[in-house]
Amino acid sequence: MTKQISERANFGSKLGIILATAGSAVGLGNVWRFPYMTGENGGAVFILIYVVCVLLLGIPCMISEFIIGRHGQSNAARSFRTLAGGTPWALIGYMGVLTGFLIVSYYAVVSGWCLQYVWASLAGHLQGDPEYYKTYFTELSADPVKPVLWTVVILGMSYLIIEHGVRNGIERASKMMMPTLFILLLIIVVASCLLPGAGKGIEFLLRPDFSKITSDVFLGALGQAFYSLSIGMGALCTYASYFSRYTDLTKSATQIAVIDCVVAVLAGLMIFPAAFSIGVSPDSGASLIFITLPNVFQQAFAAIPALGYVVSLLFFVLLSLAALTSLMSLHEVATAFFEEELHTTRKRAALLVTVVTSVIGAFCSLSLGATDVLTFAGRSLFDWFDFVTGQVFLPIVGFLTCLFVGWVLPHKVVRDEYTNWGALRGRSIHLFLLLVKYVCPLAILVIFLHQLGLLK
Repeated sequence: MTKQISERANFGSKLGIILATAGSAVGLGNVWRFPYMTGENGGAVFILIYVVCVLLLGIPCMISEFIIGRHGQSNAARSFRTLAGGTPWALIGYMGVLTGFLIVSYYAVVSGWCLQYVWASLAGHLQGDPEYYKTYFTELSADPVKPVLWTVVILGMSYLIIEHGVRNGIERASKMMMPTLFILLLIIVVASCLLPGAGKGIEFLLRPDFSKITSDVFLGALGQAFYSLSIGMGALCTYASYFSRYTDLTKSATQIAVIDCVVAVLAGLMIFPAAFSIGVSPDSGASLIFITLPNVFQQAFAAIPALGYVVSLLFFVLLSLAALTSLMSLHEVATAFFEEELHTTRKRAALLVTVVTSVIGAFCSLSLGATDVLTFAGRSLFDWFDFVTGQVFLPIVGFLTCLFVGWVLPHKVVRDEYTNWGALRGRSIHLFLLLVKYVCPLAILVIFLHQLGLLK
């Protein structure tokens, strides 16, 4: 075991581990999806349930992937294959790699939109009435050229990071991007909270109305917790394979979960005070980021147009950074797989992933309006990728991973990894096993059935 670890690339510091792995979790799921989910599900009460779900259910699932990745000391598929000993459980790893690979392909399209908005902000194009922003986004998503170009650009940026390896690529980039992301986030939060009438938005986020709790709110928070933590995508498992044997898995998972929650709440404080200050409804849905917010920033800072321009630009830079940190981790899942399974160099594996996902991403982008040929059963190719990965593959991989760690993996392996081979007391291991054996699988199963409309 020690020999394997010493020969394999590792993160160079504890900070590198936390920032890189947190970067995987902190992405568009936090900055884009979380705010509109919060707006649609009652504000503060949704946040409260979300935090509880992250701490009680998300952390055990993260630790489960950490255990498999660090013990397997290889890509997600091979780690499962090694630990499963030739049984069908090995398929979980391959499914996780496939899920991450498919998510890269369509996630890069949305990430590309973020870059286009950065460019449009710099060029001063994001100025107009609410109808203008709606038309702008509709025309952008249906354009046959611009989104494809930006998809390739952001995948190329990810490639330039991944090809340099774990320490010189992923860790170094994370140490630059994550602090920058936090600084930008705090700047926009302060600017938003100082606006006239922002207090209503702050109250919406921080004062829970328990009368708004419904089964949909609870299940929405539970699903968002698993989505935002990158569970079931192979990313956590792959990153854990670069952990040293001295890394405290429980402490690392807890720190990452806390960072995830803090960023999610700050994202809400960035958006809703500004939205409430000009009377925009908090339940604007998925269009909140690309259609509603540019208008919000323009109106909210109408007295100082230059400030509105700067805030809007910083926001889309922030969004692009968040997208890139997650895209980078998912890119690494597939790169590590091809590098080790094809016995090729990291650069060739990264290039292969970049080229193939660029082609698939181009088709996903074109399916949103440029052509009807890529629409099946009423869904575009983009929507099919989103549905299959988010509502089918992720819950299945997460569910089976919990069962594998809780019921199949030898208890000694779990204990050794959880306690760093006896170096840590591991007093909470019994709680961890209780959660990963019973509570987490049941929660994921409920989410899965609810998303498919089989549970109301």
